[in-house]
Amino acid sequence: VDLKRSNPAARISVKLVAEVGVGTIAAGVTKAKSDHIVIAGHDGGTGASPLTSIKHAGLPWELGLAETHQTLVMNDLRSRVVIQTDGQLKTGRDVAIGVLLGAEEFGFSTAPLVTMGCIMMRKCHLNTCPVGIATQDKELRKKFTGKPEHVVNYLFMVAEELRLIMAQLGFKTVNEMIGRVDMLEMDKAIDHWKQGSINLDALLTPANKPNADTGTYQSILQDHQLELQIDNSLIEKSKAAIEGNESIQFDSIITNVDRAVGAMLSSHVVKTRGGNNLDEGSIHINFKGSAGQSLGAFLAQGITLEVEGDANDYVGKGLSGGRVIVYPPKNSTFKAEEQIIAGNVCGYGSTGGEMYLSGRVAERFCVRNSGVVAVVEGVGDHGCEYMTGGRAIILGEVGRNFGAGMSGGIAYIYNPHSTFEAMVNPIMVDLDPMDDEAQKELYQYVSNHAKFTGSTVAQRIVDNWNEELKHFIKVMPKDFKRVLQQNAK
Repeated sequence: VDLKRSNPAARISVKLVAEVGVGTIAAGVTKAKSDHIVIAGHDGGTGASPLTSIKHAGLPWELGLAETHQTLVMNDLRSRVVIQTDGQLKTGRDVAIGVLLGAEEFGFSTAPLVTMGCIMMRKCHLNTCPVGIATQDKELRKKFTGKPEHVVNYLFMVAEELRLIMAQLGFKTVNEMIGRVDMLEMDKAIDHWKQGSINLDALLTPANKPNADTGTYQSILQDHQLELQIDNSLIEKSKAAIEGNESIQFDSIITNVDRAVGAMLSSHVVKTRGGNNLDEGSIHINFKGSAGQSLGAFLAQGITLEVEGDANDYVGKGLSGGRVIVYPPKNSTFKAEEQIIAGNVCGYGSTGGEMYLSGRVAERFCVRNSGVVAVVEGVGDHGCEYMTGGRAIILGEVGRNFGAGMSGGIAYIYNPHSTFEAMVNPIMVDLDPMDDEAQKELYQYVSNHAKFTGSTVAQRIVDNWNEELKHFIKVMPKDFKRVLQQNAK
């Protein structure tokens, strides 16, 4: 949903590894409105993959593909999605078997690379490719001799072999061939005693159609209901700012069925203006109510979403320069710092912007944050996990395993009761005192939080700054600190 709204014109694809039960997963993915599903086999040739993954991850694509096709047909979902398969496909015969098992698209990677000169050195991740394919080294790139015509010629030959097989089987089109497992049979020539306990009859079982007109290939487009989304009205009201240089502010109601609010608006802004970003505060939208999942997902620079109410999971997911503000209703009588204001995984994968949440949030706050400034009044377990940049300011209690895998950015923790030390994962981070530079930026962030949300906690800290400052801890990744020290020299 979030991806489709961030780019309504894109075909959203989900890649699943072939394994037992992949059909059930594919059914869920289809119901979630994916346009395209890839079933990846166990013997894919990605040269940069860990050797353990290449050797031991997944099952043959034939097993995963057959289960996926049968499950989707059985649930009358097959006509809504395109199925692609990949994993060491090399010949037209491979494609023909894939079509008969239920796929309509096929991914080729290793074989086209070989046609361009790849010699399978498995050094794709080291920048030392000896034939100049997977490298940025200028000298090594001179060794590249591949041409587009080589790949085109190879794929023409694959298509020609498929055409011959189709003619032999009596099929005019690929669509009428999809899912026709009755045209396949076990090859007795490769019978072996180790196969005695293996029964592949399920692989060659025709899909059970619930209705006579149930589709066996993608024939209808997913209905993403984009025309019903609240962002359409937001775009209309924001035209003066998007197409001109005006600053606008307006009010709106939001409910928990409004998901990924701001994503379509941001997409429209980027497509309309290109690299000409909006000025700070160009679009300011005041919402009242409970926001659905992914409020402010991929929010672009110059857009501010302010919510008086609360929000669900994924607030500020992929935040890309915008500002998200959430605080409780102004007439509420409870203490905001003691109540949940938003759900899990707030700030996930954010690259820039600001997020101010007046209240506590659930688990995995700022996971993979790489550039956003996020202020909150308490978090659950696994906060700042795998964080690589940005700032996280937490003015309340912290859950377990804080900072696991944190390699960049800085977190400031308000720790008046000295409980934080037992909650941090110390493997990759140090707990440092507040230096002058840290004090200056922390004061700015806490002041902004008080100004934007009316937080009583933030205001109390600002009013008693010299006294409260001693309760803060600076969480600094060890690697990040070492790099900064080296650069300073």
